[in-house]
Amino acid sequence: MQTAIACTFMRGGTSRGPYFMADDLPGDVATRDAVLLSVMGSPGQRQIDGIGGNTTLTSKVAIISRSDHDWADVDYLFAQVAVGQAVVDTKPSCGNMLSGVGPYAIDKGLVAADNGVTTVRIRNVNTGALIESRVQTPNGIVNFDGDARIDGVDGTAAPVDLQMREIAGAVTGKLLPTGNVVDEVDGVEVTFYDAAMPMVIAKASDFGKTGYESEAEIEADTLFMDRMLRIRQEMATRVGMGDISDSVVPKFGLVAPPREGGTLASRYFTPWAVHAAYAVTGSLCIACASTLPGSVVHQVSRHDSDTPNRCAIEHPSGMIDVSMDVTINAPGAESLMEVHSAGVLRTTRKIMDGVVYVPESVWSGTG
Repeated sequence: MQTAIACTFMRGGTSRGPYFMADDLPGDVATRDAVLLSVMGSPGQRQIDGIGGNTTLTSKVAIISRSDHDWADVDYLFAQVAVGQAVVDTKPSCGNMLSGVGPYAIDKGLVAADNGVTTVRIRNVNTGALIESRVQTPNGIVNFDGDARIDGVDGTAAPVDLQMREIAGAVTGKLLPTGNVVDEVDGVEVTFYDAAMPMVIAKASDFGKTGYESEAEIEADTLFMDRMLRIRQEMATRVGMGDISDSVVPKFGLVAPPREGGTLASRYFTPWAVHAAYAVTGSLCIACASTLPGSVVHQVSRHDSDTPNRCAIEHPSGMIDVSMDVTINAPGAESLMEVHSAGVLRTTRKIMDGVVYVPESVWSGTG
């Protein structure tokens, strides 16, 4: 026997995965995680026995519920389901999957649609961030068709405008978890910065790289990959995060000067592979860090004086634009900078709506 669970399969930004109502999943975390592993086909390396796509970008889950928060309409819990491992990580968030939360919430009747544009107020349970998602709803119906294009996705779709607040210190509680703008580890200067997503960031040139390499070129350099993971672990240890060998947090990023008219070039690690494009949360982190004088990101950035609150990040699939509202404080202030909000435009598409099945031995559907 198998247990049927209501599910909507969606592309969110440059990611893809199932969206669930929290009430349709087990209330017990261990059982819920076992269900998600079964749904996606993990720990199978090919995820052949589930709906996962055999990559970190296509092994993601969004869990939605009504919110009891004073400001938010809905709560969004993100789960990264590991490929090849029986691991479900809910410490990070995912801004790409976030782009599907607003349309999903409207479709499921959690938020009433306006005629034109509907604003859905979202609390990210993983990090506590608050997000306004502006969804196209002509005639009170979610529209997925449109002319917006994002790099890393074929074709065009309706835009989803995401504006995020409360992103400073999303996981560690501090914009600069070590208290330093720059730290040194293994002979490399790094900036450990936490806005929307904690990231350990280094200049590509310090590893003998250009920062413009393809995913395959970087991943083929096993010595670099091993060194990068060691540096990531060391920085996590310094701030008391413990053993992060099975966790996707913190992420790692390489930065370099731009060469395609952007603000900077970057490669984002998931962390065991290079992202084919760029994570939304990572882009917000990198963009905000680019404005902090002295950071390794600021050192390579080329901000346009006419649009200082815009950061265009060049990545393997193109470019992602981030708008920011930040304040750089005078020397001697209690904090070096304040991050008020940051935003990015994404697209999404509903691919399938129905039920997904898990063996009754995993979950009987009760509790």
